[in-house]
Amino acid sequence: MTKHRIYSISVASVYPHYVAKAEKKGRTKTEVDEIICWLTGHSQQSLDDQLAEKTNFEDFFAQAPRMNPSRSSITGVICGVRVEDIQEKTMREIRYLDKLIDELAKGKAMEKILRK
Repeated sequence: MTKHRIYSISVASVYPHYVAKAEKKGRTKTEVDEIICWLTGHSQQSLDDQLAEKTNFEDFFAQAPRMNPSRSSITGVICGVRVEDIQEKTMREIRYLDKLIDELAKGKAMEKILRK
């Protein structure tokens, strides 16, 4: 089975789109970073390092310090697919991130986004 193209794309190339989507709706880069760090266990410094190294999505999630165990409570539809139904692990992690960024852009409170 061939890998999906998104796996080889660098997180750094998509990251500005996450930030732009959030800022367009009055949210901040800091909130985007907080979401990514919550999901992956990265510190701000290690996230910045991953972005500078242009780490691809597959490696970014495979090498994440500690994926948040609460991420399994992220449900809903992203790109027409229910995130909880995605079987492939890396694609599910990518879609979790997409869903969290969507929730941020839709004005959801950070406490709810971070499942507190």
